[in-house]
Amino acid sequence: MMALRPHRLSTMRLLRDLSLSAVIAGFVAVLVGFTSSAAIVFSAAQASGASDAEIASWMWALGLGMGATCIGLSLRYRVPVVTAWSTPGAAMLITGAAGLPLAEIVGAFVVSAVLTTALGFSGWLERALSRLPTSLASGMLAGVLLRFGLNVFTSMQAQFALVFAMFLGWLLARRWSPRYAVVITLAIGVAIAAVQGQLHLGDVRVTLAQPIWITPKFSLAAVIGVAIPLFVVTMASQNIPGIAILRAHGYQETPVSPLIGWTGLVTLVLAPFGAFALNLAAITAAICMGSDAHEDSRRRYVAAVAAGVFYLLTGLFGATVAALFAAFPKELVLAIAGIALLTTIGNGLAAAVHDPQEREPALITFLVTASGVSAFQIGSVFWGMVAGLLALAITRRRHPA
Repeated sequence: MMALRPHRLSTMRLLRDLSLSAVIAGFVAVLVGFTSSAAIVFSAAQASGASDAEIASWMWALGLGMGATCIGLSLRYRVPVVTAWSTPGAAMLITGAAGLPLAEIVGAFVVSAVLTTALGFSGWLERALSRLPTSLASGMLAGVLLRFGLNVFTSMQAQFALVFAMFLGWLLARRWSPRYAVVITLAIGVAIAAVQGQLHLGDVRVTLAQPIWITPKFSLAAVIGVAIPLFVVTMASQNIPGIAILRAHGYQETPVSPLIGWTGLVTLVLAPFGAFALNLAAITAAICMGSDAHEDSRRRYVAAVAAGVFYLLTGLFGATVAALFAAFPKELVLAIAGIALLTTIGNGLAAAVHDPQEREPALITFLVTASGVSAFQIGSVFWGMVAGLLALAITRRRHPA
C-alpha cells in the first residue's frame, strides 16, 4: 500500500482530533479578543491619520496575519499557538504616532517587524528580553494605558447612564462570569445605546475589505518614537506573558524563538497594509489551552486552528467591522476600551512596584510615560523608558555576593 502523503496525514489527524468544544473555545477566544480591544486598534488607526478604507485594510491585514499564524504554527507544532495584535502597541500608537505622516508610521511598523523577526529567529530572545527590567517595562505599559482607564470615568460626565451601566455590568460579570465580562459589558452598552437611539447603523454594509498598500517611508523620529517603543512594548508586555501561558499549560518542549520569528515575519509582509504588530496571545491563548477546549492537551491545538479560521473571517469583513464601530457612540467605544484594559493596567502597576529596589525607577517610567510629554518630535513612551533606565542606573545599589 502506498504511503499517505504528509499533508493528507495531517488533514486526517486534524479531522480525527476535531471536537465541538475546541471549535467553541476558538470562537470564544476570538470573540473576547476582538471585542475587548478592537476599539483601541480602531482609535490607533484614526490617530495615525488612516481613512475609513485604510482602517478596513488594517483590519484585513491583522485578521489575515492572526489567522495565518494561528493555523500555521498550531499545525506545525501540534500545540495551541494563539496570536493576537499588540493591544498595548495600538494604545501606544494613539499618542506616539500623533503628528507623523502615515507613510512614516508604516515605516516604523516595518522596522519593528524586522527587529522582532531578527530577535526571534536568532535565538537571542530570552537573553535580549532579560536586558530590560520587567519593572520598567511594566511601568511603561501602565503609563501608556492609564488614559484609557481614566476615559471610563471621564466619559460618564457626558453619558452617565450608558457608561455607569456598562461599568456596573462589568463588575458583576467579573464576579460571576469573568471569562465573558468584556463581552457582557459590550452587550449592555449596545443595548442601552439602541434603546436611547444612539446607534447609527444605517451606513453599515456587509462588504469584503480591500487591502490598501501604503509605501513605507523611514524617518529617525518615527523609528525612535514609534518603532522601538512598539517593539519593546510588544515584546515585554505581550510575548513574555504569551510564553509564560504556553509554559504554564505544560507545553515545555515547544520552541519559543521560531514562534516569535514567524509572527515578526508575517507582520513584516503585511505591515504596508496596516498590520502594526502581531505577537503571542496570553488571555485568549489560555482559553484555547484549558481543559474546556479538550480534556486531552494533545488535541487542544484544534482550538487555536479554529480561532485562526474565525480571525480570517473577521479580516475579510474588515470594512464592516470598521463601519460598525463608527456607528457606536463615542462614549461607548471609550468605555469598552478602558474597561477591557483595567486588569492590564492593574497588573502592570503591580509588576512595576513589586521589586523595592526598582520601585522608584519604575514609578518614574510610569509617570513620564503617562504625562504625554514630548521632545524633538519623540513621544513620552520613549522618554519614560530613558528616564527609568537613567534613574535605575543612578539608584541601583551593589550588593555583596
